[in-house]
Amino acid sequence: QVQLVESGGSSVQVGGSLRLSCAASEYTSSVRYMAWFRQAPGKQREGVAFIATGGRRTVHADSVKGRFTISQDNSKNTVFLQMNSLKPEDTAMYYCAAGSLVGYLDWPLEADNYKYWGQGTQVTVSS
Repeated sequence: QVQLVESGGSSVQVGGSLRLSCAASEYTSSVRYMAWFRQAPGKQREGVAFIATGGRRTVHADSVKGRFTISQDNSKNTVFLQMNSLKPEDTAMYYCAAGSLVGYLDWPLEADNYKYWGQGTQVTVSS
């Protein structure tokens, strides 16, 4: 069982930056990719960014492209989300997720692709 623990969430002003971290209890062969999702109150969960193990493929949602960057440190079993130029609409609970499906994912930011989830870390952007 892979356990995921997020950290780095905070309150920040518009235009500020944050770096979220997600530590995985283990990188077993069953974890082939990881991602960040977010959910704001009253809204549906949204896929934000995806990274395949080894970093050979990354995908970012259009809403964050050019502002957010996903990366990983395999030696520390950690995935990061660097968030720059934050906007009020980025306010949400951010969740880390890991999945194990084999093959190319046509829709890597779909939640159904993920088996393991963290508890979330809150990001609040105020003007």
